[in-house]
Amino acid sequence: MNNRVYFLMVIAFIVGIVELIISGILDLIAEDLHVSLGQAGWLITVFALIFAFMSPVLLVATEKVERKRLMLICLWIFLLGNIITIFSPNYAVVFFGRIVTALSGALLTILCLVMAPAMVEQQYKGRAIGIISMGVSGALVLGVPIGLVLGNNFGWRAPFIMVAILTIISIIGVHFLMNRVQPMKAVPLRAQIASLTNPKVFFALLTTFLYMSGHTALYAYLKPFIEETMALNGTMVSLIYFIFGLSAVSGGGIGGALADNYGSRKTISISLVLFVFTFVTIPFTTKIVPLFIIVSIIWGILSWAISPAMQSYLIETSPKTASILQSLNNTALHFGVAAGSFFGGLIINIVPITYNAFIGAILIFLSLITAYMSMYSKEKDPLMIK
Repeated sequence: MNNRVYFLMVIAFIVGIVELIISGILDLIAEDLHVSLGQAGWLITVFALIFAFMSPVLLVATEKVERKRLMLICLWIFLLGNIITIFSPNYAVVFFGRIVTALSGALLTILCLVMAPAMVEQQYKGRAIGIISMGVSGALVLGVPIGLVLGNNFGWRAPFIMVAILTIISIIGVHFLMNRVQPMKAVPLRAQIASLTNPKVFFALLTTFLYMSGHTALYAYLKPFIEETMALNGTMVSLIYFIFGLSAVSGGGIGGALADNYGSRKTISISLVLFVFTFVTIPFTTKIVPLFIIVSIIWGILSWAISPAMQSYLIETSPKTASILQSLNNTALHFGVAAGSFFGGLIINIVPITYNAFIGAILIFLSLITAYMSMYSKEKDPLMIK
């Protein structure tokens, strides 16, 4: 195994932190920049939306650029985006900084996934991709709690200063430690879009979009939800985020094991049913903190348990276009994050924040319907990539 893969994991971790860190410091940003919580939440929306739209586009647009050089360019742009955020005088400049970091971060994540298997022997390629995924999941576990602690003690800009420092270290590391990696031909956008003509694929991706929208409608505003309904201090909020993150990462392993042992369809169905029940239950557990933590653990597990099962299902549905479908599923996931954070922000400006959980439950229930629509759609021959 090439140890440089672990360095790519660190870069994926840094990008993951920037995407998720906003949810833990929404109130601090809103207060300092004199905007509503909903508007602060849209900083998550714009990042996820650009990530979803531009990941496949940028990969195709840069397919001829040598990978080490491209990664350095992206890291410099990523650093610039964070510097803009750190020194931003108002909401509009922060919003622009998020656009810059999202554009560069989208390509950085894909580059890590592409470069890692290219750096190792054939028998380690799957493990290399898994290591990069650990970086993303590690950001979920550590990113939000770290950002929350730094934000509460030093102001909301402090987490971005940390990210900027880590990015500088990454630039130095890539320059001196990474070897040149020649690019491979990317799958054309036309071929990616053509995969959607398969109804089983279309409804499966719609399922990913809907359940992630429902999840994010509450998760993006979890801190104000906890503070408003439970009146907990910053330490307890950080602890809940940390517990949730650990649960989510374990959920990925649990979901993969269940899909292998009981099948992807049964795993998706049961997970979504439990997901709906969990979201309906959450607002009624806030009076008893231990009970809320238990339900949060279940929520965290379910939030990631569906992903590996869905990936397995997509591979089973259309093996010949598996690589395209994994990319499209990732895009659908980020569209879900964008939609959930956007509509969640609208909701809290109109009704009490507890309604975010009920709206999330409705969206997840709709994802259960689309999952069955996918499973019971007529089979269609997999599309061939030319």
